[in-house]
Amino acid sequence: MTTPDPDARLAEQLLRLTRRVHRIQKRHLERREVGVTPAQSRLLRTLAHYDAPPRMADLAERLEVVPRAVTTLVDGLEAAGKARRVPDPANRRVTRIELTDAGRAALRELHAARRAAAEEILAPLDDGQRAVLGHLLDALVDGAVTPPCHDTAG
Repeated sequence: MTTPDPDARLAEQLLRLTRRVHRIQKRHLERREVGVTPAQSRLLRTLAHYDAPPRMADLAERLEVVPRAVTTLVDGLEAAGKARRVPDPANRRVTRIELTDAGRAALRELHAARRAAAEEILAPLDDGQRAVLGHLLDALVDGAVTPPCHDTAG
């Protein structure tokens, strides 16, 4: 008789949750008619984190994809009016990518859709459970062990 593998169950639960999160986020995005793919939404969110328009190579590195993939994503966002290529003021051979007003509006819609999806996903949890989940997710994302969240008031 083999002993059950608790990590196998956790792995399956994580995969199922990931699929559910993607499915719910996709539904919320479609309702809002943002008009971007999940990959384009990731690029928009990444662009928003830069203080100045980044180069394509910077985006590829940050997104951990090949530069050609960024070119394709930027082409789509540019065609939709959500991003534009601009010349680098210091080096005319370099092209930078910046958000347009339509891109910033799409980002606001993306954030709202993600919040709505998170609310739907987290609805079964009370505030205490959400706090514990937040600490556990931090530990998984950061790869570091964090002390558990205990309510010492009660």
